[in-house]
Amino acid sequence: MADSALSADYTTLRRTISELSQACLEQGADTTANQLNSLARRRGVPLQTSGTQEMLPVDGGSRLPLVDEEPWPTKPVILNDSVRGTVARFLTDVRNAKVLLEKGLLTRFGLMLSGPPGTGKTLLAGHIAAQLQRPFFVARLDSLISSRLGETAKNIRQIFDFVPARGAVLFLDELDAVAKMRDDRQELGELKRVVNTVIQGLDSLDDQAVVIAATNHPQLLDSAIWRRFPYQAEIGLPNLPAREALWLHFLYEGNGSFIKRASLLGAVSEGFTGADIENLALATRRLAVLENVELPEAQLLSAIATSRLPTIDFPKVRALSSEDKQFALKQLAPREGVVRTELFRAIGVPRQTGYRYLKDDPHE
Repeated sequence: MADSALSADYTTLRRTISELSQACLEQGADTTANQLNSLARRRGVPLQTSGTQEMLPVDGGSRLPLVDEEPWPTKPVILNDSVRGTVARFLTDVRNAKVLLEKGLLTRFGLMLSGPPGTGKTLLAGHIAAQLQRPFFVARLDSLISSRLGETAKNIRQIFDFVPARGAVLFLDELDAVAKMRDDRQELGELKRVVNTVIQGLDSLDDQAVVIAATNHPQLLDSAIWRRFPYQAEIGLPNLPAREALWLHFLYEGNGSFIKRASLLGAVSEGFTGADIENLALATRRLAVLENVELPEAQLLSAIATSRLPTIDFPKVRALSSEDKQFALKQLAPREGVVRTELFRAIGVPRQTGYRYLKDDPHE
C-alpha cells in the first residue's frame, strides 16, 4: 500500500484496500471495512514528481477516465430467490471455466441485469466481482457519449481493449444509453452505429472474460445485445422476506431479537426498493444518534405512510399527533401481512384506540 501510494498507482492501491476491507468484513469489523471503502472511493491526485498516472482509458475531449475501479462492496446484497439461483449458476460456471472448456460447453460469461433503479444491480455486480476475487471496473456508458463524430465508438473500443487484459469484471452500467434498438427512429445515426461497436467489443472478448451489464429499460436494448448475454436476471422490487432482511440489517444492525419489528416494517414497505429501505433505515438511525433518543419507530412508520413513491419522506423527531397516528394507521393497516396489534404498539396507541381510529371490528 505504501509503495502504491508513493508511486501514485491508485489502481493497485484501491485493489489492496478492497482486499483488506474484505478481510475486515470476514472478521466482523464492519465499521473499519466501510471506512476503508470510503477512502478507496476518493479521487487521488497523481504525484507530479513521480511522473506516474493511472493508465486508465480516457475520453479524447474531456480527458476523463472512461472506467473506474471500484472497491468491493461491504454492505450485503439481499436478493429474491429467482435472482439468487441465476447468480449462483453464473458464479459456478465462471469458476469451472476450464472444465466446461474441456467438455466443449463453455459459453460467454455475460450476465444482463434488468430492473428499476434502486434495486441493487450495481451492488450485485460488485459482490460477484468480490466472490470471483477479481478487480471491479465500472463503465457508466452514459458518460461515454461524445459530441465529436466517431469519438463515442472510439471510447467504447478503448474499454473493451483495456479491461480483459487485467482479469477484471467489467460492469456496463446503463447499457441502454448506447445500445438502443437500431430501428429507433428518434435516435441519431451516430448512436445507431455505436450499437455495432458495442457488439463488436463484446465479440472481441476471450471466452473467460466476465462482463455484467445493467439496464433500467430492457425494452430499449437491441436484440443483438441480448443474445450476447446468456445469463439474464430481472431484479424486481424486493419481496416480503427480502424487505424484512433489509430492515433487520440496516435498521437493527442484524439483531435477531428485532425480527418481529423487521417483519412489520417489511409488510408496510411493499413497493419500496432496496435503496429506499436502506436510506430510510439509515436516516432513522442518524436521527436517533443526533437527537440522543431511541429509534423513532413511530416516526419511521409515519414517514412510510406519507411517502408517495418514488419520492420517500424521512422521519422527523417531533412527537406524532393523534391525527398523524390515525392517518398512518389507515394507510398501513390494510397492507398485506400487517399484524395490527404490532402496528398499534409500534405507532404508540392502545389497542382499543387503534381500532377506533380504524373504525374496525377489534377481532383479528
